[in-house]
Amino acid sequence: MNCTSSATSQHYPRLCSQLQSAQFFRRNLHSTPFRSATPVTVSHAGPPPAAPLPAASQYGERVDRRRRQAELIKRGQEMRNNNQSKPTVSMKKRFWKDVHIKTNDHGDYTIHLDARPVRNPHTKAPLPIPSTKPHLATAIAIEWDLLTSAQQALRAHLIPLTSIASRAHDLASQDAAAASSENRRDPAAPPHSSQTIRQDIITTLLPYLDTDTLLCWAPPSSKATADPTLEVVPSLRELQKGTAEPIISYLTSTIWPGVQLNPSLEEGSILPSKQPAETRAIIRGWMTGLNAWELVGLERAVLAGKSLCVGARLICEWGESFVDVRKALGSGGGQAKGKRFGIEEAARACSLEVAWQTGRWGEVEDTHDVEKEDLRSQFGSAVLIVS
Repeated sequence: MNCTSSATSQHYPRLCSQLQSAQFFRRNLHSTPFRSATPVTVSHAGPPPAAPLPAASQYGERVDRRRRQAELIKRGQEMRNNNQSKPTVSMKKRFWKDVHIKTNDHGDYTIHLDARPVRNPHTKAPLPIPSTKPHLATAIAIEWDLLTSAQQALRAHLIPLTSIASRAHDLASQDAAAASSENRRDPAAPPHSSQTIRQDIITTLLPYLDTDTLLCWAPPSSKATADPTLEVVPSLRELQKGTAEPIISYLTSTIWPGVQLNPSLEEGSILPSKQPAETRAIIRGWMTGLNAWELVGLERAVLAGKSLCVGARLICEWGESFVDVRKALGSGGGQAKGKRFGIEEAARACSLEVAWQTGRWGEVEDTHDVEKEDLRSQFGSAVLIVS
């Protein structure tokens, strides 16, 4: 359409003016003017210029800070090596040749490295093992005989039985001192309320009752699985109930008569529910009455298996104070004839869900197998301490 024609100007004067002002609807997509590149002639030969560096605040300061940190770490390592150069040489060697078990004047066992007795790391006194625990004394002696250097004796995980025996000895000494001071105390004076090892242990173990592994059951399955290959019979909840009920029955009928132990997880809830106040009071009183070695063994078992019920069941099965209870119940202690609640039973009760899951999906190498052996080792140390 020619906008300059007279006919168009007569009939469409407004349209032509808009088209001319819009320049046929053409517009630029950007407002930056075009600038052509200006080539620079190469006037001399040589290497290319260095790449530009970022600002000093982004790069230089960071590199300087890391360099200073590396220098401080290196200086600290050198100072540490200089300070420990002489002890390290001697600590790398084993200063004893043979390990012996002897008897002191009170009839207790003591472990000797040649002529040097193994000492309690807190009191620095020779560590006595009660005469009723020859197996524990033998196990501690084997512990020290397996060490290849004196430096290994500084690592608690390499001498676990020595560590737990020292804790039991500290608790026994503290109980004896408290009993002696109580006998000399004026009856009109208020009771001594300082925090003791026994109170610390009881305060630590009692909350495990609300989240006890033995009392945490999987929710009941309400719907059938779409894939029949994923259905497992019996279910996890059935296995958990079948494992927990004999242990709970033994505890509530023999050790804590009349105590009510409820499942920790209610149906449809993921938050554990607290046990009744009466139950907590009875179990607290029961732990208060345990002797030092049994309470320390209970602590080791509960911390290992995360179950106060399983730990109590294990201690009652092997503790010296419960010999009469086991005799009254028969040789089986409530179990099948000739079978006792031991390390395997306790480990199986505490790791039932893990075993169920790994049975379906497989184990993770160097994880599940290590945890399995470590759990049994912890329960074994608890059995040696109390038996």
